[in-house]
Amino acid sequence: MKTLSQSLQSHLDGGATHLCWCWLLTRADGMRLGFTEHDRDLLFDGTAFEAASGFSATEIVDGVGLSVDNLDVSGALSSAHLNEDDLAAGAFDDARVEIWRVRWDLPEQRVLMRTGSLGEVRREGASFTAEVRGLAHYLSQETGRTYQYACDAALGDVRCGVDLTAPTYRGAGAVLSAAGHRITVSGLGAFEAGWFSGGLLTWTDGANTGLSMEVRTHLGDVIELWQTMAGAIAASDIFTITAGCDKTFPTCRAKFGNGVNFGGFPHMPGNGYVMAPVSAGGVNDGGVRL
Repeated sequence: MKTLSQSLQSHLDGGATHLCWCWLLTRADGMRLGFTEHDRDLLFDGTAFEAASGFSATEIVDGVGLSVDNLDVSGALSSAHLNEDDLAAGAFDDARVEIWRVRWDLPEQRVLMRTGSLGEVRREGASFTAEVRGLAHYLSQETGRTYQYACDAALGDVRCGVDLTAPTYRGAGAVLSAAGHRITVSGLGAFEAGWFSGGLLTWTDGANTGLSMEVRTHLGDVIELWQTMAGAIAASDIFTITAGCDKTFPTCRAKFGNGVNFGGFPHMPGNGYVMAPVSAGGVNDGGVRL
């Protein structure tokens, strides 16, 4: 149940209302952006809400239980702060969303209708449709550690401990040519093929400056990225790149000399051990008496 101020309740009871929808987006980098369906800009909570008459939203439906309640917001990519490049670059991934019902002639009279986060964003031409997920969707995400063969630490984080700034695990180069997400580069001749497979490439020059993308394969002077970059890749664009890890114990030990910090369970019994035949003495081929 929503609790309304007395003044807003009186306005609603009057029959004729001055209400509109406002959306507040807070990106992971802390940037706050406001949008409204009203025909003029509104201001409250220190944020300007840009008028965007093309904005529309599906009906908000709340369900009982822990099911994820979603709605879609549609609009045009007409704001200087909301454009296709930023959406493609992931700047709005999992951004916090607040949906407000606001009295447009007195914005201090308002009520928060829904809080969630941005999910899938679909783009078509100059328009977009964004899925707004309820907070319950976080309950379906895996948290904590998992009992598995592979390491669950991120390469270079506190648990891993590998120094990715070391020259052994970090390189720099320039683009010679590019075709989609496949680029031919210079500057990585000192590294063996595959050294950067699974690593991270960060652009320090060009249309994608500051953006990063995971490396799918590294074969000599050819690098294939997992996805095409948001901006065009041009010859002479400069980048840095860090080594990749396939999360296995042999790689951790041999490539990084970091076996002591391995975050997986490489000696856990597998299906072959469970299905092993039992001898007449009640012992499987692993030497364990059953």
